[in-house]
Amino acid sequence: MELVMTSTDIDTTTLQPDCWSELKEFTDARIALGRTGASLPTHEVLGFSLSHARAKDAIHTPFDRATLKTKLKQIGLDSIYVSSAAPNRAIYLTRPDLGRKLADSSRIELKEHDYPPVDIAIVVGDGLSSKAIHKQALPLIAHLMPYLNELKLSVAPVVLAEQSRVALGDEVASLLNAKLVVVLIGERPGLSSPDSLGVYITFNPEVGRLDSDRNCISNVRPEGLSHDKAAFKLAWLIENAFNSRKTGIELKDRSDDPAYHLIVKPNAQLI
Repeated sequence: MELVMTSTDIDTTTLQPDCWSELKEFTDARIALGRTGASLPTHEVLGFSLSHARAKDAIHTPFDRATLKTKLKQIGLDSIYVSSAAPNRAIYLTRPDLGRKLADSSRIELKEHDYPPVDIAIVVGDGLSSKAIHKQALPLIAHLMPYLNELKLSVAPVVLAEQSRVALGDEVASLLNAKLVVVLIGERPGLSSPDSLGVYITFNPEVGRLDSDRNCISNVRPEGLSHDKAAFKLAWLIENAFNSRKTGIELKDRSDDPAYHLIVKPNAQLI
């Protein structure tokens, strides 16, 4: 006897939710996805594919330095271009070492300019997500500048670095005669955060500095650490770096404790 399944025989409630699905409201991570039989629900599979495509786009989107230069000028900041020794994106992704040093032409240009000594160099690098730079760099810098003015620290022209890794900032800052470098760089895209900005602070920057010599602020974006909160944390680290003349593992971030606030203090809305 042949059995024929009709539409009334099909169970329309095949999705089996997870008992801890209420925790999804606290994170963008892919948790409590549910299942249909032994598989993920179709909409979750499609969502994963979309997020993966967005992450790839973030990595390969060209760095729009011209637009950023114009916007920086509008808030009163000059900027200059440099490039790493990686000549294109494909080589940049396969040769991280080339992204850590300047192209010969950029090195010569900075040397010939012979910049006067300055307190801070801000380097904005595309890193692994130009989208993060396009969306987060300008708001963060705009929130940071009032703190730097309060600290009476001089700032070199903002450096817009293409095909850059974090360590590129050390060579740039040494050629700018800067005492401290702040590198804003696009972080490696996650499947829920293709536009996350990372910030690295290094006192006495020079070629050969180790990652342990730096302080890091990560996940700067509206959905993570907001621009105003990140700017205060960055300003606190800068102030204390100049006071202690050190960064990295020797400088602990205590910006959340009012007992350690000196000149730099958070705005009322951040408390």
